[in-house]
Amino acid sequence: MSLNPLPLEDENAGLFGTRFGLLGREKIRLMLRRKMIRVGGEIEPTQLQPASLDLRLGARAYRVRASFLPGRERTVEDQLRSLKIDEISLKESGAVLERGGVYVVPLMESLGLPESISAVANPKSSTGRLDIFTRLITDRSEVFDVVERGYEGQLYAEISPRSFSVRVHEGSKLNQIRFRRLASSQHSRTDFALSDKDLASRHRDQKLVDDEELNLRDGLILRVALSAETIGDIIGYRAQKHTDIIDVNRVGVYDIADFWEPIHARADRRLILDPDEFYILASQEKLHIPRDLAAEMVPIDPAMGEFRVHYAGFFDPGFGYTESGHPGSRAVLEVRSHEVPFILEDGQVIGRLVYEKMAEAPQELYGQIGGSNYQGQGLKLSKHFRMP
Repeated sequence: MSLNPLPLEDENAGLFGTRFGLLGREKIRLMLRRKMIRVGGEIEPTQLQPASLDLRLGARAYRVRASFLPGRERTVEDQLRSLKIDEISLKESGAVLERGGVYVVPLMESLGLPESISAVANPKSSTGRLDIFTRLITDRSEVFDVVERGYEGQLYAEISPRSFSVRVHEGSKLNQIRFRRLASSQHSRTDFALSDKDLASRHRDQKLVDDEELNLRDGLILRVALSAETIGDIIGYRAQKHTDIIDVNRVGVYDIADFWEPIHARADRRLILDPDEFYILASQEKLHIPRDLAAEMVPIDPAMGEFRVHYAGFFDPGFGYTESGHPGSRAVLEVRSHEVPFILEDGQVIGRLVYEKMAEAPQELYGQIGGSNYQGQGLKLSKHFRMP
């Protein structure tokens, strides 16, 4: 009898079954138990979403001169030694991260992934709606927000508040990570999106949006809602320039009028985006993410407009579910114009939603667990504000 260990692929088959795709919260729990995900202190139940894990800031932050990637030969700590300006404690009352500054924070979670599992990260919805630009960095990496299969090491968040100065604390949650189990034939793949043909078939069986027909172009095309008939008299919000500090741990306490200017619907159904202003808008479409799929908003093709949409674009299984079965939640769009003013018109293409299969449907869906702050949303600011 051979005493050699099973190949890693077979070991993981015993742990995760035979299916490949995004791992649900039950399998993320298994990764925590197996120390594939390592945490400082106890895991918080609200960190576990249907298809992702919220990541927590550690005890210290470093202000740096500029954003960076470590590259193949260096660790993040190597770079910090040459770039950091100041070390800031996030313990007790936390610390203020100033608008326009760039900070790097070691996270409370680290990874020891097997060769069959990779990961990808993105800002949480609440983070994007505050215009906090945050990205995940790993050691010896040449890209943000991607964790290569088999990665062993610390995780870091790069944070740059763009509209508001924010107070953060040890344990604050600004970004999230999701894990993808790969078959050996998928190790070199970078695109896991369902095809337009698959999406059309799924829509015939169970509506993905509240329209009869899907607008498909390498994913589901979304259009901006700027009419009173669709979204109401207030069709968006624009961030004010000079405001108080927002504590990211405080929920439902801030007055909208102190931070945002409401944008009212116009008769011509247009909105002129001013250069370097930040807007919260909403999609015309109402969405529903089936229990066996997850979805991600990807930025619009730069050739289609002088703006960027959606820093935080991940939608867990169950988002937009209603008892009637009709899709029930709009996509909230975080929009920043670039160098020149740009006219948006009601119904203009503004983003693209790509779908990916879960390895298996999670037992608990978005809206059924804690932290589901945006189920059934229309035009909605982050959870920190008192909505009318």
